[in-house]
Amino acid sequence: MLLPCEVAVRSVVPAIRSAIARELTQSCGLKQKDVAILLGVTQTAVSKYTRQIRGIVLKVEDIEEVQPILKEVIASLTKRHMSKYELVERLCTVCRIIREKGLMCEICRRSDSSIDVQQCLICRCEGRF
Repeated sequence: MLLPCEVAVRSVVPAIRSAIARELTQSCGLKQKDVAILLGVTQTAVSKYTRQIRGIVLKVEDIEEVQPILKEVIASLTKRHMSKYELVERLCTVCRIIREKGLMCEICRRSDSSIDVQQCLICRCEGRF
């Protein structure tokens, strides 16, 4: 059985980075190489994010609860006021929200057909630990 974090690393984190990369390149006018440096990924990854080849499993920017966090991240990255540690913390916060809302359940089921998403409460219980 795959751990939820393994599924998140393969699917959710790229979707979050994709939303940020598209906004930074399209709306803020940053170059892909600059976005790559800010996000700590390769320019090729940013290219795939902006062309929606990678990170398309979930449309993160449509999740109301994460919109303020994404806006803050984009503004801070644009001004170069966000450390890599702060970026990681914000990405983890967005991922936690996605998991707690049950938005990763279908992705988990597709990743491992033995998972019964009706009985699995791992992600939805995270706030209690």
